[in-house]
Parts: sequence; structure tokens; C-alpha cells
Amino acid sequence: MSEQTFRMNRYVRHGRLLVGSVAAVGFVAKMVLAARTRGPADVYFFWAFAQHIEKVGPVRIYAHPMPRLPVYNHPPLAGWMLLGLDRLSRLGVEFGTLIRTPACLADFAAALLVFEIVRRRRSVRTAVACGIGVTLSPVLIPASGYHGNTDSVAVTLALAAAWLLADRRKPVAAGVVAALSISVKFVPVVALPVLVVAAWRGGRREFTRFSAALGAVLLVVWGPVLATVPGALRANVLEYKGGNFRLWGIVKFAEWLGFSNESIAVLRGPGHFVVVLVCVAAGVWPAWRRPDRAPLAVAITLGVLLLLSTASGVQYLAWPVAALFAIGFWEGLAYSVLAGVLASWVYTIQKPTRWTYDQQVLGAWAWAALLVGVVSGYAAVFRSRERGPDAPAPNPAATVPAPSVPLEVR
Repeated sequence: MSEQTFRMNRYVRHGRLLVGSVAAVGFVAKMVLAARTRGPADVYFFWAFAQHIEKVGPVRIYAHPMPRLPVYNHPPLAGWMLLGLDRLSRLGVEFGTLIRTPACLADFAAALLVFEIVRRRRSVRTAVACGIGVTLSPVLIPASGYHGNTDSVAVTLALAAAWLLADRRKPVAAGVVAALSISVKFVPVVALPVLVVAAWRGGRREFTRFSAALGAVLLVVWGPVLATVPGALRANVLEYKGGNFRLWGIVKFAEWLGFSNESIAVLRGPGHFVVVLVCVAAGVWPAWRRPDRAPLAVAITLGVLLLLSTASGVQYLAWPVAALFAIGFWEGLAYSVLAGVLASWVYTIQKPTRWTYDQQVLGAWAWAALLVGVVSGYAAVFRSRERGPDAPAPNPAATVPAPSVPLEVR
């Protein structure tokens, strides 16, 4: 090993340690927030769902009547998670704290994951800044430590699957993680075709191993529900369109521009499926052209998903945070500041589903920052041509860039 390689590997180890240390502090801070706050209505809803799951199980819960509760729209693995957390709560830990733990853990993992993704494509210093940016994001602090839905868990797993596939060349692990991501929350399903395309471009062996692992886990997790209550699963999960609120993005813009209620209903109805197809296409194209940059293609997909989302929810603001920091520091920072102020502001009012006009305007600025980040993501995919579209991702044990690479935050 050359002296340059040794020194650069030392930089990577030190950077990883720094990001991990800050992420650990961030995790503890979020857990303190979770333990000292009641959280939004979703915390109660999750607790109520867990009580019903105790009665009928995680499979039949989809066909089980639950008066005065929202539609149970969570994929099968979420039911098993709720069952496990409810039983853990019997040991003396508040369920309200436990339900926010997975999201806080996901943020910890996301910071390290973003560091690993960025340091292979940019400087180590930039990777450190991006990893710490995830931890300190003012979006994720309230979204995970206060709200604690499963959004952060799902998107982190989707990014991890892309990293395992493209950077680590572990298609079996990538297939398993990809299946888990859509089994926690269905949102990352738009990234699944991106991963399939990247695996296909990696060769027949890689595609076969990825597909086999993906299919096996989906069969185990989804199979019992599909065999028992397929209609209820389809209606509650697969066809769920999100809350019927007009707070964010293209639906809000359509309302401001004077579109009729009928037009907006079409946008949220049949138009919803068009949006999904656009999100898939947005990530499949860069994944086909540059399969070695599948993590960035997945990041773009997650960004476009929120950019074009016809549903609104303050917790949805967490979807692209790690993705944007994987694209670049300034992209992640700009969105995090605007969306973070919005999230903190909204969470201080009594009902997070009712945004004031000023909050909606701030949301429009956050939407614009997200748009800029997505465009920058495309530029990042095609910025460098050091490896052609058919070239495999570098071996993880290969030499990292020499210290002569500029280390400034870009």
C-alpha cells in the first residue's frame, strides 16, 4: 500500500468516525425528544393499531373493522413491527417512545450511509459535511424525534439497497433490503424499478441474485396477507393515495392558479398513477445510463416523488432529506433549512394537517429548493465520465482518490 493510499484511507476512517459520533449524539437527542413529548395524533393511532393487531394479528388486520381510526395503510412488515413494539412496551417503556425509535435509528444509519455514498464520488470532506448534514437536518429532528412515522425507515432502506447494489456489489443483500423498504412503507416502490434496472445492467448473475432475494423476502412478508385478505390489502395499501389535503406542491399550485375542484380531483385520482410513472421514469433513465450511480438515481426518484406528490403530510418532508445530501451538501442544506423551518412551525400548531397561508408559501419555497436539488442530481449523475455506462462499480477495497483531490465542500 502506497503512502498516499494509506493516508487517504486514514482520512476515510477519521471521517467515518466523526460522522458516526455526531450521528450518535443526534440519535440520543432525538430519543430524549421522543421520551419527553407526546407527539402528534399518529403516535396514538399507531398505539391503537397495535392493540387491534394484538387481537387479530398482523395479517387479518387489513380486513378488521376499526371504528374512529384512519385507514390502516401500512405494509405487512409494519404490522409485525407494531406487534413487537407493543410487547416491548409491557416491559415498562412507553409505547410513544418506542414507536419513534425506528425513525431515529434510521436517521443514524442514513448519516453513515450518505457519508459512504458521497465519499466514493466526491471528497472526504464533502462526505463528512453531508453525513453530518443528515444528522442535523431540521427536518428530521421533528419528523423522527417528535412525529416518528415509518417514512425515514423506508427511504433509508431504499438508499441502502442502491448502495449495496452499486457500491458494495452485494446483489443478494440489496434485494433483501429493497424488499424490506417497501414492506415498511410503500412509498419507495417508485425506486424498485430503478434498482431492478441497475441490477440488470450489472449482468445476468447480479440480476438473478438480486431478483431471487427480492422475490423471496416479498413472498415471505407479503404472501400470507395476499393469500388471506388480498382485497383489503389492495384497497388499503396498494391503492392508497394519501391524505386528502391541499397543502403542498402541484395540488396547492393548481388551487392557487384557480383550477376547479373537479380538475384537482382528477389530478389526485387518475393523475396519481401518472405521477408514479413519471417518478419511476425519472430514476430509471439515469440508472440505465449510469448503473454505477444507482444511489444517485434512487435519490433523484425520492426527490421527484415528493416534488410531484398529490398527497400532503408534514412527515412527507422527510422523504428527500438523505437523498438530497447524497446528491450534494448545498442541495441538502437548502432544502433542509426551508423545509425544516416549515416542519418545526407546523408541529407547533394544534393540527399539523392545517397549514396557514404563510406556511404554504414557505412550503412553495421548499418545493423550489427540492426542484433545484433534483436538477442538480441529474448533473451529478452525468458530471464525470471516468467510468462508462457499462463499467461495474469500483471494488470497495480499491484505492480511494488521492489526497490531491480538492477537499472543499462543493
